[in-house]
Amino acid sequence: MFKFRDYHLRYFNIRLLLYIGLLCYAGVQFVGSATALTADSAATMSKQFFGIGVGIAAMLFVAIVDYHFLFKFAIPIYCACLTLLLAVRLFGATYNNAQRWIEIGSTSIQPAEFCKIGLIVFFSAFFANRKQKGKIDSPLWVAVSLAFLALPTYLIFKQPDLSTTLVVVVTFLFIIFSAGISYKWVLGVIAASLPAGAWFLYAVQQPGQNLINEYQLNRVLQWLHPDQYVQEVYQSSNSVMAIGNGGLSGRGLFNTTLESVKNGNFLVEQDTDFIFAVVGEEVGFIGSCVIIGLLMLVTAECIYLAIRAKDLGGRLICVGYASLITFQSFVNIGVASGLLPNTGIPLPFISAGLSSLLSLFMGLGLVLNVGLQREREKTI
Repeated sequence: MFKFRDYHLRYFNIRLLLYIGLLCYAGVQFVGSATALTADSAATMSKQFFGIGVGIAAMLFVAIVDYHFLFKFAIPIYCACLTLLLAVRLFGATYNNAQRWIEIGSTSIQPAEFCKIGLIVFFSAFFANRKQKGKIDSPLWVAVSLAFLALPTYLIFKQPDLSTTLVVVVTFLFIIFSAGISYKWVLGVIAASLPAGAWFLYAVQQPGQNLINEYQLNRVLQWLHPDQYVQEVYQSSNSVMAIGNGGLSGRGLFNTTLESVKNGNFLVEQDTDFIFAVVGEEVGFIGSCVIIGLLMLVTAECIYLAIRAKDLGGRLICVGYASLITFQSFVNIGVASGLLPNTGIPLPFISAGLSSLLSLFMGLGLVLNVGLQREREKTI
């Protein structure tokens, strides 16, 4: 059961909570500004506040439930993730040709967001256990871990949701690397990935390919050949225009100027996938750097707690969460700035969305839990 004697309240990471609090406050402001000219602006902001409130409660609960206790339920947690993803596959709600949500009354949840956190718990427990038994470099157990990875990623990919699939895969790779897998495996994966990536880009451009959906292919082609798809790349072009329109200090939150790209309705999904375009236009280069800096500080605190964790399982939880925050931020900002193909993924703690907020706060609770049980600082 719980071992509260192992908790040290003086290690409760106030800095991490401060950074998250600032991001959440900024998120509410940007979401409100992004929807200011719509009829449901007040409802959207209220929903964001509600998500933060419930998320904080979930975070505090998870923070006091010993992660070692959760490790005992690693297999049930994994099965729950598969069950949720299968439920989406069987009777999930479809919006914009994507079946990613389950409707509960008037609310929709996106199970893949919660599965990202559940899989961090599962793989942290899995590799910590294998490491303890000295089996982490065994080809058999590497194959088993890949099989465990393949099932949820396949179900997420078929929704279709390529961006979340990539988040899960990248998180898994950081966890297995941090678990201490042999560099022979790492170098082998890198050596295989480069030609495989080149082949993939070639294969998806061939007539009749069925590796990815047509709309995903179009986004890749638009990114590779923007001059040939001028009409189709308006989302990315308008996003880059909005960021450039903000200049050094931005045009101000909730501005009503007609020169604003946002106010001209040239941005789509501006409160979710393209929220960084709103950030760039309204608070400019300086404000954008502040948001990026806060996200980097969150990652840095997670890495610090990983270093101070008292065991491998706690270290892997922190690394997994840090990689999730970093990769999601990189992809969202990369898409908004035109560096990456258009793909929908929320900016952590900034974008609107209950499922994303709740899952991120639950993951934050796990990280704080690890911090509360970290190694005691040595005294001289």
